[in-house]
Amino acid sequence: MKTPRPLPAHRVGTRPLALYVRSRGIPTTLAILAGAALLTAWAANRPDAYLDPYRRVPLIALAPLLASAAVVGGLHTHSPELDSTAVRPWWPRRLGHLLALSAVAALLLALSVPGHSQQFGAAAMVRNTLGGIGITTVAATVLGARLSWMPTTLYFSAVYLSASSPRVSNATVLAWSMQPGPQRGAWLVGLALFVAGSALCATLGARPEGSRV
Repeated sequence: MKTPRPLPAHRVGTRPLALYVRSRGIPTTLAILAGAALLTAWAANRPDAYLDPYRRVPLIALAPLLASAAVVGGLHTHSPELDSTAVRPWWPRRLGHLLALSAVAALLLALSVPGHSQQFGAAAMVRNTLGGIGITTVAATVLGARLSWMPTTLYFSAVYLSASSPRVSNATVLAWSMQPGPQRGAWLVGLALFVAGSALCATLGARPEGSRV
């Protein structure tokens, strides 16, 4: 009976990373982000959207929703009990997961809406993507990764439907996601949500499904 050959050292080091990538569905997440960017680029570069930048408002609201759901949804784990027995802490992996995929999402969606920063272009898309991920990560710690998209959807939908109101459209803090360019107040809110959500979710992790504590 033949004894199995030991794996080369370079392959042994890559196996945990490959297992993590597969278990968190990262290839699927990257495919979703690429598809969202392509669809956004197609819609954003139509003649009506190019001539009237306000036609991009639905894209600025909807594309980050899809991106945040895809990024944070990968934090779901099918074996929380097994993960809790790991020797090394999980928070660096969760934080790296969030930062890496958030950067990819922000970059891809920013490239899909070229234009002046004051006209619902790349700046607004990056801000909304990071802010959306921030809201979703906070929700993941409370509701779980699979339901974390719900509060983000409620917020973006409510603000988008109320954007025609002068009170809402002029409220930089409340309606930060509907601001057209690099307004300082809107950016502060978006970045604060991203930092707070990433830190909270990296530390606590997504709530296990079925947990009542």
